[in-house]
Amino acid sequence: MKAATKELAKAENKKAAAEAKAAEEAKKGEAEDVLKKLLASGMTAEEILAKLQ
Repeated sequence: MKAATKELAKAENKKAAAEAKAAEEAKKGEAEDVLKKLLASGMTAEEILAKLQ
């Protein structure tokens, strides 16, 4: 029974890690989309950096 509990805990930890990684990748994608929109709007890299600071 203890072995099954340990395996379940391992599986839950792996699932949580996978979900965290997926959320991080989604944030990266959103940031890239925002940057692409800013560049497409005609802003220069310097203007974009100024807005971020």
